[in-house]
Amino acid sequence: MRFSYLVFFTSDDAACRVSDDDRGSVRTLLAAVPGLERARLYTPETASDLYNDDGHPPAFGIQLYFGELADLEAAIGSGGVLRPLAEPGALPSLAGAEATQQAMAVRSFAVPEPAPPTPTACSYVVHYPGPAMDTNAWLSHYIAHHPPIMRRFPGVRELEILTRIDWIDAMPWRRVQHLQRNRILFDSPSALEAALHSPVRHEMRADFSEFPPYEGGNLHYPMATEDVPAPAAE
Repeated sequence: MRFSYLVFFTSDDAACRVSDDDRGSVRTLLAAVPGLERARLYTPETASDLYNDDGHPPAFGIQLYFGELADLEAAIGSGGVLRPLAEPGALPSLAGAEATQQAMAVRSFAVPEPAPPTPTACSYVVHYPGPAMDTNAWLSHYIAHHPPIMRRFPGVRELEILTRIDWIDAMPWRRVQHLQRNRILFDSPSALEAALHSPVRHEMRADFSEFPPYEGGNLHYPMATEDVPAPAAE
């Protein structure tokens, strides 16, 4: 799985949540997306971090995985299967939220005890809006130094780093060009919190001080993670 399409709905209202009906509508639509290899749906969770508190998480997130960029672009093109998601009133529970979108390359890293999401799975979703003073220097340092530390978090099940690409779409949502995003998966919010209070978290912080210069800060959000299987092959 080499490419990912991400949509996050954010709201100033901390109580904003996607409804069960709207999430069901998303699942139904995803079942018809050609080339979709898997999907993850994100909803707000709670887990404390020793170093960060970035406020309430996005109200809803969608992350889709494709093996080919052409399949991703077809899904979000003018006649794409995902176009109805962006129609007015398509997701009424999120009517007051802003949607942002980005397609990215996915770099997956092996972890000691990988496992698929459980019913209580929780991801730590991290955004680096950027830009970096030197993108190559930034990514070279980050990818060489940070994943070897992150993979030692107790209980980590998945680890990925996503980086920018150019992509074509016809969705009306605001496009963003984040420098990078990360996602690490745990079996539950309590497992994520235990990792964020472990000695590994201090090692992460020490490496953070060595990052090449960049702007935009970073945002860390605990998100309940639902695994949506790929559409059945015809």
